[in-house]
Amino acid sequence: MADNSVVLMACGDVGPIHEPMSTYPVLAKPTLAGADIRFAQVERVYSERGSLQVHSGGAHSRVKPHMASIFTDSGFNVVSLASNHAMDWGPDALLDTVALFRDKGIQAVGVGRNLAEARRPAIVERNGVKIAFLAYCSVLQTGYAAGPDKTGIAPLRAHTYYESFDYQAGVPPRVVTVPYEEDLAGMVEDIAAAKKSAHTVVVSLHWGIHFIPRTIADYQVIAANAAFKAGADLILGHHAHAPKAIGVHQGKVCFYSLSNFMMSSTAKTPAKAAEFMKQYGVTLDPDYPHLSYGTDAKRSLIAKVALTPGGVKRVSFLPVLIDKQLRPEVLRRGDARFDDAVRFMEWVSEDYDHRFTVEGDEVVVTASGGGAGA
Repeated sequence: MADNSVVLMACGDVGPIHEPMSTYPVLAKPTLAGADIRFAQVERVYSERGSLQVHSGGAHSRVKPHMASIFTDSGFNVVSLASNHAMDWGPDALLDTVALFRDKGIQAVGVGRNLAEARRPAIVERNGVKIAFLAYCSVLQTGYAAGPDKTGIAPLRAHTYYESFDYQAGVPPRVVTVPYEEDLAGMVEDIAAAKKSAHTVVVSLHWGIHFIPRTIADYQVIAANAAFKAGADLILGHHAHAPKAIGVHQGKVCFYSLSNFMMSSTAKTPAKAAEFMKQYGVTLDPDYPHLSYGTDAKRSLIAKVALTPGGVKRVSFLPVLIDKQLRPEVLRRGDARFDDAVRFMEWVSEDYDHRFTVEGDEVVVTASGGGAGA
């Protein structure tokens, strides 16, 4: 890039539980090396301390500290720790993780010893360009949110309501979701403040409906529009374990889900697999027993953004396919898998304003002037 410009590459969920860590980044590292700043979402805590919380999603969320080598090996500079698993092992394990990343020279956002610390941005400067990163989580278990004097996660929670649309008994209701007013107001306040000290504000959101293709909750669109109105320039979403819509709101790009990037999970038993498919209507891929989030879990993307002191100049994505060894492979134009990935992203994004244009090995994102999410 020219002087006074930087390239940000942003990835989705990172946190495999199967070793060795060194194998996961092999295929993607040459691409990531082309960025000035690399961002990822952290899915685990890295600690030997803590106790499993009553509301936790499972013991898999805490792994050995040495396994965080995957982040330095990949070259990540900034990470969000604001996930639904960040407090699964309590405050000690979370704070150990923050300290571990700090010692590695990686800035972590979205969590803290108190709410003020959890909402504090990371400011990264490259080539005279200042970028502020903020992170929040919408999918929080009871007690996981940070408080004025409580360790935890920066919250952007949502209320859920069930609206009847037919007088006949037994007809499924419409699900309505609305952000917590106080959480939304906090995020808006943080964005406006960060905009005063940075050229660009990037907001990371761990949110939405996992596993189910395409579906975006109401509160996500409300929150995205509020963030952009407050001064955010880019939204990086994750948690769904599959790629979801890319939408242009107010001329700015929201990646609703960047999907998995470097992840692994415990294999599901036949009974658990059957239950999963019944609950979510999603089938599992037998070739990926340790990526047991659905057949689209192997689809991924890297957001690539060109930034200058004047703001965001170009937004694109790089289609990625995770191979059977759970290594993300960046696809190239001319590969049938690249074309399939672009078609898939068109399908998941069709209800949101966007135009995708293939330029080289990238898919450039611009507004089309239509779409329900505009």
